[in-house]
Amino acid sequence: MAAQRAFRRVNPLALAVLMVLWERPMHPYQISQTLKQRGKEGSVRINFGALYPVVESLLKQGFIEVVGAEQDGNRPARTVYRITGAGAAEARDWMREWLSEPQKEYPRFMAALSFLPAVGPEEAIALLRHRVAMLDKQIAELEELVAPARPWLPEVLLVESNYETRMLEAERDFVTELAERIESGVLGGLDAWRQLTELSARYPDGGVPPEVSDKFFEDWGMPKPPE
Repeated sequence: MAAQRAFRRVNPLALAVLMVLWERPMHPYQISQTLKQRGKEGSVRINFGALYPVVESLLKQGFIEVVGAEQDGNRPARTVYRITGAGAAEARDWMREWLSEPQKEYPRFMAALSFLPAVGPEEAIALLRHRVAMLDKQIAELEELVAPARPWLPEVLLVESNYETRMLEAERDFVTELAERIESGVLGGLDAWRQLTELSARYPDGGVPPEVSDKFFEDWGMPKPPE
């Protein structure tokens, strides 16, 4: 049961299925189409390959149940599901947890930043500025998508888009500042970073001799790998 709970609580698609079925019974195709029509693809990864295992898991755990099937012409019958009392309670508990408790996530950009010295300072500046341009484009596209709905759609139904915009803007500002700090030479450790770039250029295929790399990282204040 603990392993199942861990799966549920880290899978946004499972929460989305519960929330849609809270409204009314649906078959999986209706669930996916409802989520897509409401623009939930921006916050939940929706695809049929992932949807069916989620539905089966929720069914096995008693959070949804089968209420019948729908037949459309000669197509195979589609199983219709509805949320159970246990599923509604789980969905509310899940929402309370996710709204109130921050959780450490591991986005790939953060991973790349943690190994930033693997590329040279000048290349890093160019890459970061390209990211800024891409972020500006994403912000503009998101606003273009949401703007027509702002006059009539209640604000409470736009909070996820507002959050996404704020997060993109915050990232853009951070990346812009980082690129400027590298270019202006005020970023701490920049001299050592340039030395590392020069060292790496001598060994383009890797394989830096341990005595060379150990000495460099020791001078930079980093311990060498354990024996």
